[in-house]
Amino acid sequence: MLLAAGLGTRMRPLTDDRPKPLIRAGGKTLLDHNLDQLVEAGIETVIVNVHYLAEQIEAHCAARTAPKILISDERAALLDSGGGVRKALPMLGKSPFFCLNADTIWLDGPRSNLLRMMEHFDPERMDILLMVAPTVTTIGWGNRGDFRLLQDGRLERAGRHEVVPFAYCGVAILKPALLADRPEVFSLNRLFDEAQEAGRLYGMRLDGLFMHVGTPDALVQAEAALRLGVF
Repeated sequence: MLLAAGLGTRMRPLTDDRPKPLIRAGGKTLLDHNLDQLVEAGIETVIVNVHYLAEQIEAHCAARTAPKILISDERAALLDSGGGVRKALPMLGKSPFFCLNADTIWLDGPRSNLLRMMEHFDPERMDILLMVAPTVTTIGWGNRGDFRLLQDGRLERAGRHEVVPFAYCGVAILKPALLADRPEVFSLNRLFDEAQEAGRLYGMRLDGLFMHVGTPDALVQAEAALRLGVF
């Protein structure tokens, strides 16, 4: 699932006339960066949720030949990240699935990081697997970090006033059962916190360069990195 329903307020004025997933970086929309990564990893079907300027995203998706794209319509109301995924559950099936934020992109190292995540995910030990990257090399992040990555691969949230070394890359593998019996509107962060408490929230370190393209300034930095194509 690709989360593309946000308002993109921090990206204004660029999002005054287009949704953030259709902002271009390196000659390609943020949406296409993510869809192309999924295709390269062998993913055949992707659900894209829409709200703000939804018809633009629908038209853009309809022009692609791969992957097969299903639209989850949230025009009536924003449901937050967790609510958006919950709404799309009937289309997602019963197997673990990828969930990606449309405003985060990355450059891979020698291998696809999505393929690495699929290989790394162990449903016996894990409820959620997050892709994380060192904050010191991340473009467009600018905060104190999200998680500490433990030696056994589990993740721990930053405490209050604590700086931790890893940023969440906006890519997760989730189990559908985690979304059952949830409210209509809620954040995926609730699932992350519950999985951590149960000792079942794990992380995989990105091999490459992570770019959080959330503001015009971050877009300029991402454009420069994509032009160079090195890290």
